[in-house]
Amino acid sequence: MTDAVEQEISAEAYIGRLAERGIEYVFANPGTDFAPIIEAISRNAGSNRKFPRFVTVPHENVAMAMAHGYYRVSGKMAAVMCHVTVGTGNTICGLMNAARDGIPVLLAAGRTPITDTGHIASRNRGIHWGQESFDQGGMLREYVKWDTELRAGQPVASVVDRALDIAMTEPRGPVYLTLPREVLADPSVPQRRTEMRPLGATPPSPDADAIREAAKLIAGAEFPLIIASRTGRSKLAFDALAALAQEFALPVLQIEATDLSMSTEHPMQLGFDPGKLLPRADVVLVLDAPVPWIPRVVSPKQGAKLIHLAPDPLQTRQPYREYEADLLITGTSAAGLPMLINALRDAKPSNVEARRQEVAKLRAEMLKARAEMLEKSRHLDPVSPTLIAATLNELKAPDAVIINELGLPVGQIDMTAHGCYMGGQLAGGLGFGLGAALGAKLADPKREVILTVGDGSYMFGNPLPAHFVAKAEGLATLTIIFNNKVWQAVRGSTTDVYPHGVAAKANVMPLVDLKPSPDYEKVVEACGGLGIKVERPEQLRDALVRGLAAVRAGTPTVINVFTQPR
Repeated sequence: MTDAVEQEISAEAYIGRLAERGIEYVFANPGTDFAPIIEAISRNAGSNRKFPRFVTVPHENVAMAMAHGYYRVSGKMAAVMCHVTVGTGNTICGLMNAARDGIPVLLAAGRTPITDTGHIASRNRGIHWGQESFDQGGMLREYVKWDTELRAGQPVASVVDRALDIAMTEPRGPVYLTLPREVLADPSVPQRRTEMRPLGATPPSPDADAIREAAKLIAGAEFPLIIASRTGRSKLAFDALAALAQEFALPVLQIEATDLSMSTEHPMQLGFDPGKLLPRADVVLVLDAPVPWIPRVVSPKQGAKLIHLAPDPLQTRQPYREYEADLLITGTSAAGLPMLINALRDAKPSNVEARRQEVAKLRAEMLKARAEMLEKSRHLDPVSPTLIAATLNELKAPDAVIINELGLPVGQIDMTAHGCYMGGQLAGGLGFGLGAALGAKLADPKREVILTVGDGSYMFGNPLPAHFVAKAEGLATLTIIFNNKVWQAVRGSTTDVYPHGVAAKANVMPLVDLKPSPDYEKVVEACGGLGIKVERPEQLRDALVRGLAAVRAGTPTVINVFTQPR
């Protein structure tokens, strides 16, 4: 408990205000700037004062991914705290992922002491000169919604409130706060106002006239199509999209899916590939999709009407973006989709049942193709990713959280529950999966969490720190490494650009091999987990049975599967 004769320091006010505003976890990798934070936690040990739980995460990339995964499953914001400039540098890859995925995170970093003498927290290590920068926030300013430095005389609680409000206001995203060691050690300054309310400003409501215009276009269409990417992040939007599609027989594609926006069992769900359907549609409703299609591969047909609905339908944080649009509607899908249902009822579309029969035929064709692909994959050696997906469908819990960082063919996996899927990150910041799986498990310890990850992405994920946290915090997740011994994305991109080039014809393409392949499964064993290697398809099922049993008993598990390049 804080000594009654000692005045509260700003570090105590900072941590306390985080807890008061609903922050339950701080994922932290400390440094010499943390002295006031550590003192504040120690002063209040055993007291009734509520502080967030600090989780030691020995690499900042893992810490950022944990906050990302935690928010995606819980809907609650977390904080990350790192060490001055160098710690901030290690967060940037994860910060880019959070920015492009609309994830609110309070990233706080210490600021190296700025005085040589005269303060109890003045410089006392040689690094305190080398770690000072002219503009610490400048290294990441492009990827945060807001950044500032706490100054002497400012009430830290008010600064925290502003940071959290901005992060949680649509479109959501990360914010950055630097905390000089001297200021954290100073006596705290009281807030002028202490009101408590929900975090963030209310989201923009879609314009009613625009919704009616969208309904009119959809009602008059022969083959309207919905494209969604992250609509399912909201349970209200997930349910509303299912209801809208069912009532009006509107087919749905999930393109560049970061979330599951519709159950794979829904009769209007037509998969994750726009190839055949987008050129056919005469009206396309794009929901929360920063990249609804790849124009050099496929585009809407000439004359199709394009409607975009999102909190930021222009995706203003993307410097260049040229997508067709006839109607741009600002607002959340959670608010807009119920309005659209009512507007379509008023519009009374006439061809719903005929379209329902057509979509049923298309869905049957999709499922047949999927079954044929599975049959072909059963005896391929090395293991086919399709076989891994099918075996997971047999063995995983129905509400398991699947985190897919390259490797898993998403169109082959069965997913029905809200919040059960996290797809790859548009920023391309590799190493997201391991930390995100830990954050997801922390958010909902009773749910099964399964990470599918490429061998290259596994290395980027800082596996030793990640497995350390899993052991220290009792977070048992299943990691399946799709080990094809190659940078498949780099290889595929090269052959896309130069399909008949010299590199495509070479026996060994430069810069893409990941050989010799390490025994990745042994890394988790060093942290008390279970490691399994799978080299042949007949070994796969038993390995997944063992791995899931171990995870359900509380043991983190890694299965290293030798797979075919996709």
